[in-house]
Amino acid sequence: MNDWHEAEQHVERAHEHYEAGRWDDAAAELRRALSLNPFQPEWHFNLGLTLEAAGRYSDAARALGQAFDLSPEDGRIAMMTGANLLRADQVEQSLAWFDRAASLDPSDPAPFVHRIEAFARLARFDQAELMYFMGQQIAPDCADLYAAMAESLMDQALYERAVWCLREAARLEPEMPRIEARLAEAYAATGRHERARQLYLRELRRDPGDIETLLDLGSLLVEMNRRQDAGEKFRRVLEIQPDHAEAHFRLGDLAEMSGSATDAYVHFDIVMRLDPGFSGVRRRLSSLLLERAEGDDAQVARRLMSEEFASLRGGDGEDVSTGLGREDDASLEGLGDLLLDAGLPLLAIRVFRAWTARKPTTARAWHMLGVANMEAEDLDEGMEHARKAVRLDPALVAPMHNLAMAHLQLGNFRRARYWVRQALRVEPDDSALRRLGLRLRLHSIGEAMVGVWRVAVRRRPAWGAD
Repeated sequence: MNDWHEAEQHVERAHEHYEAGRWDDAAAELRRALSLNPFQPEWHFNLGLTLEAAGRYSDAARALGQAFDLSPEDGRIAMMTGANLLRADQVEQSLAWFDRAASLDPSDPAPFVHRIEAFARLARFDQAELMYFMGQQIAPDCADLYAAMAESLMDQALYERAVWCLREAARLEPEMPRIEARLAEAYAATGRHERARQLYLRELRRDPGDIETLLDLGSLLVEMNRRQDAGEKFRRVLEIQPDHAEAHFRLGDLAEMSGSATDAYVHFDIVMRLDPGFSGVRRRLSSLLLERAEGDDAQVARRLMSEEFASLRGGDGEDVSTGLGREDDASLEGLGDLLLDAGLPLLAIRVFRAWTARKPTTARAWHMLGVANMEAEDLDEGMEHARKAVRLDPALVAPMHNLAMAHLQLGNFRRARYWVRQALRVEPDDSALRRLGLRLRLHSIGEAMVGVWRVAVRRRPAWGAD
């Protein structure tokens, strides 16, 4: 058997595997064929399609790029290469491929559609809008252009304009996948919840098993305070796909809202088993464990939070600080609080340092950094951060209270009394401060009594004196 015939057999077997949904086997057969004859662009193209179906978008783009090298006039391959790079979050690289596709087929609006998405992902919204208008010059009735522009507008919170674009897309292509759901999302963002609910239901009448729409509708119903209806939608997702991690997470969220910590724990635990990297699940589980505080709950929470902190490190040697940089202020504070509750103050210090680096004039960030230092038994550093918090916000009582406690621990009662007085001027009815003030006053009285006794002893006449 010659190499050509053997390669053809590998390609035939690859096609059989592909039809059966066995992507890895299909890719392996195509690679064997290409090892025998690497100059067949259609085999590279088929390998790209197979890897795309398997969700391996970077590898798919590489295979499609090799197909394009062998067929440099095929604009379709260039566009598909760019689309896979976009899915792989290699946005800058995708733009060059969309430019190639547009130059090879100037009448095709698809490269403009993809460039709108790419520029929006890069927050280069002016260029995204330029692509929209350029695409309209080629194909004024292209529904995909309107839909892509709507997504860019949604990213900019320009919801009314997004609604208009989506309505145009629906008018031009009523059967566009999930067009009603996307319009519902835009209406929900403008506060028109009932209209959004009706649109989600219309989408589900068209496709009752659409998991994404069921999840979106469930989230809307939570926002409308219709928790029972929301739970039905999430459970419907699990009827269709029992191992759907997000549906379990949403049900856990609902259970926690309803005060059922046990049910919430069960759902979050299932999410951990299905997808340990699911966003936020370690934090939610740790919070529940620390509140329950039974048996080895604290130890498990500490392990989970250590893993959560470690997960902030990305690939390619990325530092944890980069992961912290992706957290917003509320998430940073919540993460730091949980690390403190789990008994991991050294990790909490790193979190709060990232917050102060980002927001150096935010008093609460310095206060929390001070708290973490004090819990790590670094009183000097903690007191310095607490004083900075007070300088930034003289009405912030918590760091004053911590300064008083730190001075009390150091035996500096006069400074402790000073900070209690400062705090009571701001919050005269704070019971914790009043108790601390009473404790310090009793200490002062005790000191005074000891002083009087010492003076009396020094002045007492000697026994038996004449």
